Amino acid sequence: MRDETVITPGHPDRVRLLQLTDPHILGDPDSRFDGTDTAAALEAVLAEVNALEDAPDAVLMTGDLTHEPEPAAYERLAERLRVLKSPVFCLPGNHDDPDMMHECLNRDGISTCKVVAAGAWRLLLLDTWEQGTHGGRLSPAELDFLRERLAALNGYWFLIALHHPPVSIDSPWMDAMGLANPGDFFAIIDACPAVRGVVWGHIHQDFYRCRRGVHLFGTPSTCVQFLPGADHYVRDVRPPGFRELELNADGSLESRIRRCPEANN
Repeated sequence: MRDETVITPGHPDRVRLLQLTDPHILGDPDSRFDGTDTAAALEAVLAEVNALEDAPDAVLMTGDLTHEPEPAAYERLAERLRVLKSPVFCLPGNHDDPDMMHECLNRDGISTCKVVAAGAWRLLLLDTWEQGTHGGRLSPAELDFLRERLAALNGYWFLIALHHPPVSIDSPWMDAMGLANPGDFFAIIDACPAVRGVVWGHIHQDFYRCRRGVHLFGTPSTCVQFLPGADHYVRDVRPPGFRELELNADGSLESRIRRCPEANN
């Protein structure tokens, strides 16, 4: 696994990213997640991505790439991601197996590297996977990685990607399996004014908050959506989606959600 990848943005003053998350691909083509063909749903989202007028400089896949980790599921994911014209960078979620993910996905324009250099920005991809739980945690090694990279890459802006939300989303059943040590995370990024944004998956819904000048984004799944504010699992009727991000050279950023009504959900 390479630690860093350099990409050249198509525009000198901004980096254009897409965040796709929680596809929950299954190894058996006949299997379903709550009645949804997750591979077909992802295919519809990818078609929407390829129809965009401006191609992204990169695509971030922020975890739960598979529903049950097995090589066949990662292979089915990779087959579908090959239609993208942009490099794809993946991190693990609680439904993944990080070692298997690294072994299966570093090919054909797909990478599990942890640092992406893009113009005036550095993207840091964190691993919050913790064995035996649907919740997440940043290990001491991962916290050290974050602290050291923020210090070493002085002069750049930062976008941080992870799977588990570091803040409450006001949905009790999801908050019970968020990031277990958000205080450790925020203690590090609060000390670095160059961190401008944090994006995550896991919650299968749109979320935004600004905390001390840092933009915090949760993003809809490419398959099943979860109803915001619910006490327990309730499926939302809203269709699959993804997030667009524009990272400007002055450190500002802009974002929007796109939905894909054509997806099979």
